[in-house]
Amino acid sequence: MLAAKVSDHLEAVGLLERALRPLSLDWYDAQSLGAVDLCHAASGGSAALPGLLAGRFFGVPLLVTEYGVQLRAHYLAAGGTSRSVPVRTLLAAFHGRLAAEVYARAALITPGNAHARRWQERYGADRAKLRTVHPGMESGRFAVVGEGSDGGDPRTLVWVGRVEPAKDLVSLLHAFAEVRKEEPQARLRIVHSRHGQGAGATAYLAHCKALAAQLFPDEAADAHAVGDNPVSFEDIGGPEAADLADAYAAGSVVVLSSVVEGFPVSLVEAMFCGRATVSTDVGAVVEVIGGTGLVVPPRNPRALADACVALLRDPRRRERLGAAARARALELFTVEQNIAAFRGIYLELISRCPVRREALGTDGEPLLFANPAEAHVPGRWAGGARAVRVGGAPGPRLGEGRRCGPAGGAGAGPGAGERDV
Repeated sequence: MLAAKVSDHLEAVGLLERALRPLSLDWYDAQSLGAVDLCHAASGGSAALPGLLAGRFFGVPLLVTEYGVQLRAHYLAAGGTSRSVPVRTLLAAFHGRLAAEVYARAALITPGNAHARRWQERYGADRAKLRTVHPGMESGRFAVVGEGSDGGDPRTLVWVGRVEPAKDLVSLLHAFAEVRKEEPQARLRIVHSRHGQGAGATAYLAHCKALAAQLFPDEAADAHAVGDNPVSFEDIGGPEAADLADAYAAGSVVVLSSVVEGFPVSLVEAMFCGRATVSTDVGAVVEVIGGTGLVVPPRNPRALADACVALLRDPRRRERLGAAARARALELFTVEQNIAAFRGIYLELISRCPVRREALGTDGEPLLFANPAEAHVPGRWAGGARAVRVGGAPGPRLGEGRRCGPAGGAGAGPGAGERDV
């Protein structure tokens, strides 16, 4: 390894200071962190630091939820930076130690899928503490499509997502070229979002459009208009863009071609819509699909094309898989199941930690008889402790007295995080 220079150490110290910045807040005392019943970190890494302190100094239990493992996200992001090898090595060591400490100190860890669970176990998470809770997603917006009798255009494939190299649209376009050889009337709609898109993603989108024009040179002059070219690129949020549910409704088969994937949000949305799917075997895809769709190896356009053709030619199979997919999604991936799961976990953890705080008055002196015996019994008369929250989305509320809130960051998924579009 290259020897670290003074400039490397200075850069690394600056980045470590940023990662540890939650520790600079002025509410680490008995009246804030010490006055909560439970700290829920909606991601690992720096977002769990308040929970570590609350557990260390006040005995507050820490619940850690990771839908996308923060350590994995750090490793993936580090490869795309211009930082030197010594700086990347120092940061990787720090984040690895932090992840191990968070997993060791947590009372319970709730990965969003088996893929995240394997990462957590690799870095020291005790299996006895792990309890999978799938992300909760809003299914209502897709109900009309999912419950409708229209299966979409039987000749159309739909891809929905954020345009970036990890989604491997290049393989998808080559696969669709093979599909067209066997099904000349087939069409491909690529529905994407420009939200938060950087220069690299813009360049990749331009490359994909150029490749589509090259693969289908005689189809039409305009590669952007739906209905003219067999491949269309549609921007969600554009003036003429379809609603997301309508985008899924337009086709009979939804395709995912990624080479890297965490929790595949677009697949779950397609399942809510009752659509048959063809996906690559990456991340949590197999766990999400569970036998209700076709799965092929990544970076294999031929296999992707064969699976798409098989579904395009078999409407009864599409209908059967779509119905099974919708039933699975409604059972496992709704907001309601997510709230119910966390409500039970909150009650379980709080039940292990009885009220033991000393109430103080405005003068800082203890208040006599401030915690009556009823405060130890679950019920609406029990006094509620304040929730601790650093970023993230609020967790489910408890109706029985005490409340808990998440201390989290960008890793939280739907009902727990950001959408994958």
